[in-house]
Parts: sequence; structure tokens; C-alpha cells
Amino acid sequence: MTTREVEHDITVQAPAAEVYRLLAEVENWPRIFPPTIYVDHVERGEDQERIRIWATANGEAKNWTSRRTLDAKGLRIGFRQEVSTPPVAAMSGTWVIEPLAEGKSRIRLLHEYRAVDDDPKGLEWIDEAVDRNSRSELAALKTNVEQAHTSAELTFSFEDTVRVQGAVKDLYDFVNEAGLWAERLPHVAVVRLEEDSPGLQTLEMDTRAKDGSTHTTKSFRVCFPHHRIAYKQVTLPALMLLHTGYWTFEEDNEGGATASSQHTVVLNTANIARILGADATIAEAREYVQGALSTNSRATLGHAKDYAENKS
Repeated sequence: MTTREVEHDITVQAPAAEVYRLLAEVENWPRIFPPTIYVDHVERGEDQERIRIWATANGEAKNWTSRRTLDAKGLRIGFRQEVSTPPVAAMSGTWVIEPLAEGKSRIRLLHEYRAVDDDPKGLEWIDEAVDRNSRSELAALKTNVEQAHTSAELTFSFEDTVRVQGAVKDLYDFVNEAGLWAERLPHVAVVRLEEDSPGLQTLEMDTRAKDGSTHTTKSFRVCFPHHRIAYKQVTLPALMLLHTGYWTFEEDNEGGATASSQHTVVLNTANIARILGADATIAEAREYVQGALSTNSRATLGHAKDYAENKS
């Protein structure tokens, strides 16, 4: 069997301990790494854990489970895919963070992998995916670490919630069945939904704004029946550098349910003046973006509420 070993590295203006912390906290990966859609913990110990990762590779959404070994003192994190997705037969590696002078750090990302049936085309596909993702991950990590002290004002989260006299499953179904949104939601003009594997969706839709114009968005979604749908938007409006979120559905103690829509956004300050005017502030940009996203979320939640209550 052909085993490939590759290494990528980058130098960042940040202390090694801070870099290690960002890598260790996988919940934040969708914000830090462009290919990552969603990550959650399957098992968690003091220095060993199992995580599930959903990410894009060469434009395709994939998912896998990895074991990680955390070494905070040695500033190393080892990882190994438990069950890989073809064409990957096996994948493992290590993050190594090396302290440099004057608060700088060198980040080394090591990979070792094999292709299914030792297929040359499969190996070439993995070579491309590992190289592209490693470069984008390291570049994004550099940006996020170095901006950590200045970007707090640019990153914000918010949530909209409705209470429903209906079933959690019906609420979940309404959001999960996004392929029907053009018929069910007035603000959705056209929708294209693909689900190549159960629970992993690609959602592209044309949404109508208040002024009648439409804009196209594309998101990858990870669905957990019947309580959560997490997503990452990959085509972004000019005012956003990042947009992730999730829908949650919970039974309450009074025989009903609640449905919530959560958003996390990083503003793109470079476009604030062009979109909102030369005197526009970051606070005004936050308000504008939250207003636009919240309007659509509340509309979707309202229609989901009507759907669930009419099914009861």
C-alpha cells in the first residue's frame, strides 16, 4: 500500500499557547477554518476525545469521526480518522506548535494517508484535497489568531425563538424539507436542495429582499433528527466574512415546543462604507446585518409554527 506523508507550515504573530487553545476548542472550527461545516464531540476525556467533523473537500461535503490526543504541555494534537470516507482509506496526522521569539509561533500540520484499493486517481484526489485544505486552514488560522484581540467587535451572535403548540418533529420537518421552501416561504423565490447522504445537505436558494431584489445563497447543512440543523453559508453577502448557525427544536414542559434560529457572524469591514455609506459605523453594520438575517429567520420560524400547529 502507498502511504503518503506531507507537511504544511506557517508562522503567526501569536503566542503558542493561544494557537494551541484555538486548535483544541473544536466547537469554534467552523468559524476558524473555511472547509469546516460543523464539529461535535462523541466522547471527551482529559487528553483523549472522539469528534465528528463535517467539512468540504474539493467542493464536496464529507464527514468522518476522528480520535484526538491532546498534549497541552508539548503543544501537540494528534488525530486519526476512525472511519474514513472514500476515496480515503486511512488518514492521520499531528498539529505541532513551536514557540518562536517575540511572541511568534510556527504551526506545522502533518498528514499521513492512504487511498482505497491503492487507487492512483483516489490518491491524487486526496493529495489535492489535503493540500488545498491544509493551506486554507493554516491561512485562516493565521488570520484568526492574529486578529483575536481586535475582532471581538466584529464577531457577534444572536438568536430568535418562537413557542409553538405543536410537535417538535413537525417543526424539524418544516426546516429540514427546505426543498419545499419556494412553495412555503414568501421570501424564497427558487430553491435547490441536494442530499447525497442522509442528513448532509447542500442548500442553494434565491431569496427576495424587501426592495424586491433577489440574491443567491449557498449553505451546507448537517441535520440531526429531530432536534438540530447546523449550517455554514459558503456564498456570503458583501458585509459578512463568515455566517454559521443552527436551528434547534425542543419540547417544553407545557405540551408544546420551542423553535430557535441562531446566527454567528463576522463582519467584513472593508465593505461597510460601500454598502452603508462613508460615515457608517461597525455598530450600524451589525444592526443592518442582524436585521436582515433576523427578518428571514423570524419569517421562517413563523411559517414553521403555523405548519406544526395546523398538523396537531
